[in-house]
Amino acid sequence: MDRGGPTPAPTSGSGTGALRIQHSTRLPDFLQSVNLKYVKLGYHYLISNLLTLCIVPLIAVTLIEVSQMNLDDVRHLWFHLQYNLVSVIICSTVMVFGLTVYTMTRPRPVYLVDYSCYRPADDLKAPFHRFMEHSRLTGDFDDSSLEFQRKILERSGLGEETYVPEAMHCIPPTPSMAAAREEAEQVMFGALDKLFANTNVKPKDIGILVVNCSLFNPTPSLSAMIVNKYKLRGNIRSFNLGGMGCSAGVIAVDLAKDLLQVHRNTLAVVVSTENITQNWYFGNKKSMLIPNCLFRVGGSAVLLSNKSADRRRAKYRLIHIVRTHRGADDKAFRCVYQEQDDVGKTGVSLSKDLMAIAGGALKTNITTLGPLVLPISEQLLFFATLLVKKFFNGNVKPYIPDFKLAFDHFCIHAGGRAVIDELEKNLQLLPIHVEASRMTLHRFGNTSSSSIWYELAYTEAKGRMHKGNRVWQIAFGSGFKCNSAVWEALRNVRPSQSSPWEDCIDNYPVKLVA
Repeated sequence: MDRGGPTPAPTSGSGTGALRIQHSTRLPDFLQSVNLKYVKLGYHYLISNLLTLCIVPLIAVTLIEVSQMNLDDVRHLWFHLQYNLVSVIICSTVMVFGLTVYTMTRPRPVYLVDYSCYRPADDLKAPFHRFMEHSRLTGDFDDSSLEFQRKILERSGLGEETYVPEAMHCIPPTPSMAAAREEAEQVMFGALDKLFANTNVKPKDIGILVVNCSLFNPTPSLSAMIVNKYKLRGNIRSFNLGGMGCSAGVIAVDLAKDLLQVHRNTLAVVVSTENITQNWYFGNKKSMLIPNCLFRVGGSAVLLSNKSADRRRAKYRLIHIVRTHRGADDKAFRCVYQEQDDVGKTGVSLSKDLMAIAGGALKTNITTLGPLVLPISEQLLFFATLLVKKFFNGNVKPYIPDFKLAFDHFCIHAGGRAVIDELEKNLQLLPIHVEASRMTLHRFGNTSSSSIWYELAYTEAKGRMHKGNRVWQIAFGSGFKCNSAVWEALRNVRPSQSSPWEDCIDNYPVKLVA
């Protein structure tokens, strides 16, 4: 008999022989009906609030005891303290000294007041058909290379509205030093003009300037170009970072953070960009053609402050920066490598091992970052799985921490579709978590170290950034490096004026071709 089904029973009636259905009264199978994700959430809540759950009863007991004290008990306590005046003074002195030392030595908070992203002019857009036509008309690429570029574009995740520099719109292209300087000035000055306008900060107020651009390092430097343009003060601490790849934006923020720990009441500006004009590849080596298809014009300018008064107007507070460098390994060192091909044409070669090396660098990075950001419940699960794997069963799969419990938003460097796909899979993220990265790649392409700021601007433009939200910026770069920055929103953040998404955010997200 099927115990779970309805059982027929005879019924009295007018001789019709009809059957009455008697429903089972068994309890439901809770193992099937309870969604296990809520069990996991309950576990995380219990472990994360375990200290609070233990302290609350102690506070309640203390309050009850205090409420039962009478005047004689209070007087007796006061007399006891008077007879132990020396002990009270010593304890108070130690406490004041300890608080003073803590206040003087603790890290100063670093605030992100605002930032801006450069939006090129519409006449610099490079739709696919124009890109391919210009590549054909240059006469530098053979049929095989042209077909390779076409396939890369179709699978890249880029849209039809990305931008290339003006020199690449000319036939033949004009990749001169003057054109490269012009591109750098347009990007950097365009982002800085918007930043100064949105924050009402005077250039003379800037005490620290950090500029990063990997492939274009003229003399005078890019940072000197900014000092000259805005007539920054003579004692400004300026730095120019070159050759550090797409993760240099986080490195620049880390450098600015360290400087802000030393210099009080200071404003710092971080400018992140890449220059394409002189770094376009005009050869036929396949591994060196990929950057042509992915990299596009873009840049960002970020205003940081250690002034307590700026907390009220700041958007974010910097929580952590974790940097991982795998350059000691030869394969990692050469996986993104600028070199000349067999006929002497210079370009950046991407190794076929790039994704595997990036995965290894990410693993090292999150191993360091995890204990800093993950709730104790996730750390316990990870540690328990590690012990079981090491001492009992080596075949047990390692537990992958749920970073969605630590972060509300993810800004994954828009280096390419494959990079985003791999991180979405390996970190077990949902499509909404990688939406900002995919849409930034689609709208602006790979803008190198500035891409994480276009992604943050996308999240703000969608109205998703709320007070207390945590953001994880993940960037990869040559060397090979993986760097992470963690920010906390200090308020419900709305997009600043002249956001790069202000006239197109309603068109996104777009459906991407698989």
